[in-house]
Amino acid sequence: MKSLLPLGLVLLTACSQGGQTAATAPSPDFNEARFRNDIKILSSDAFEGRAPTTAGEKLTLDYLTTAFKAAGLKGANNGSFLQSVPMVTYNASEQQAIRLGNLHPAYRKDIVLGSRHNNQGVEISKAPLVFVGYGIKAPEYDWDDYAGLDMQGKIAVILVNDPGFAAPESGKFKGKAMTYYGRWSYKFEEASRQGALGAIIIHDTAPASYPWSVIENSWTGPQQDLADANQTDGRIQVEGWMTLDTARALFDGAGLSLDTLSQQAALTPGNHDLKQSADIAFANSATFTDSYNLVATLPGTDRADEHILFTAHWDHIGKDDSRDGDKIYNGALDNASGTAGIVEIARQFAALDAMGFKNRRSITFIATTGEEQGLLGSRYYAANPLFPIDKTIAVLNLDSTNVFGRTKDFTIVGKGQSQLEDYLVAAAKAQGREAVAEKNPASGGFFRSDHFSFAKLGVPASFAGGGSIPLDDATAAYKTEMQLKMKGCYHNVCDEYRADWDLSGALQDLAIYYDVARTLANNEHRPGYYQKSEFYPLRPAN
Repeated sequence: MKSLLPLGLVLLTACSQGGQTAATAPSPDFNEARFRNDIKILSSDAFEGRAPTTAGEKLTLDYLTTAFKAAGLKGANNGSFLQSVPMVTYNASEQQAIRLGNLHPAYRKDIVLGSRHNNQGVEISKAPLVFVGYGIKAPEYDWDDYAGLDMQGKIAVILVNDPGFAAPESGKFKGKAMTYYGRWSYKFEEASRQGALGAIIIHDTAPASYPWSVIENSWTGPQQDLADANQTDGRIQVEGWMTLDTARALFDGAGLSLDTLSQQAALTPGNHDLKQSADIAFANSATFTDSYNLVATLPGTDRADEHILFTAHWDHIGKDDSRDGDKIYNGALDNASGTAGIVEIARQFAALDAMGFKNRRSITFIATTGEEQGLLGSRYYAANPLFPIDKTIAVLNLDSTNVFGRTKDFTIVGKGQSQLEDYLVAAAKAQGREAVAEKNPASGGFFRSDHFSFAKLGVPASFAGGGSIPLDDATAAYKTEMQLKMKGCYHNVCDEYRADWDLSGALQDLAIYYDVARTLANNEHRPGYYQKSEFYPLRPAN
């Protein structure tokens, strides 16, 4: 199809291999049919939802290896396309005996619990329950919900998100924009640092940004983590979620109002003894198996030791044989679409490279494992990089590409973090689009995908794509209809490939990512974080 990349952007960069320059390079030729077919195959039932360490993983890796190799890229791990990621899979029994105060909540319906320990099971008796507000210890915000508490042998009951969501007018934290302190991963980590026996987060759809069905589908069945020998040292013995109704009943049983305490928790740090205890018992097991990141690279010329990274997670949440009817979580949008996107971008770079239009810096593509289980593959790569982190110039992350048609705007999640965004803004402007921040910063999107593993180390990393303003009335009507068809499909079995998807908007975005990478791959700029970003000290803007 006709290129979506404005010619003016191709002229921005120059490279010096064999007399060829970017000014004379042909525009890329993004192939919609090929891109669409990759999504269709990767999300087909044959791949069984692409869960790590399953037969679906092998099919996925074989498919991607073939695709990257055919495009002309090289395996980045001494010629191999695979980087092993040691994983542990925890299987908590669904037959759980649970008492919270006077309640006996039902597994899945009211509560979901697990244990990330290599044990035979969990057996907790009469553990005191303590409400710790948002479960945050943040000196920079003068906030400590655990002040004065000894959490040994106790279970923390925690609100989801952070105080800014509930009381944006208070000036606490970053208002509606979630900070990392609002993420579930932080809350379990902090409860562990406080010496707690367990932690249970109270689910609430608005501040969580997803319904209980996401908890029920994502947090049941096998749960995976990195198999680090120190991973479970000091970690809470039991962790999970309870529904808002269950939490209200628990607080009512203590003669307390959850709503009143929640309002107080948004305005001032603190904790409250619930004067009730918990009994929790269930069998648990752990198995250890390697999963794999796939890493493909296109070496540069005079600055080949410096890398521009593309990331997209190949995994989804597999299948659930306990379900009636459809058992497979195909993960077409999330994230067969992003994985297909980096493959198609790789083809464009490789085709130009084969014609002699080389890049000064190397372009590397990482299809990560275990994102759905807590950014496992990207966390592992960031800690065990095949190319030095200090030589990693930028990361462009594709997660759930736009299937709703072309847009007048371009969304940058967490906009305002780094100079990498300046390149995205310029590329979007050349398409006649305005780069904007996400509509719902309360969802904490900047902390929820693989780019964050690199941001934490100071690498400018971006998660962007799509927009909220359709190009025209016809596109708007299509978007409304498609959103209705896909309602409730996030982390559900209905996230399946649809032949009637309009992928023209996704191809717009691929052109932006391509341009940004090509520009950065052929200049000498080393982007950094802006001073207002929490990552500024790690790599300051220049």
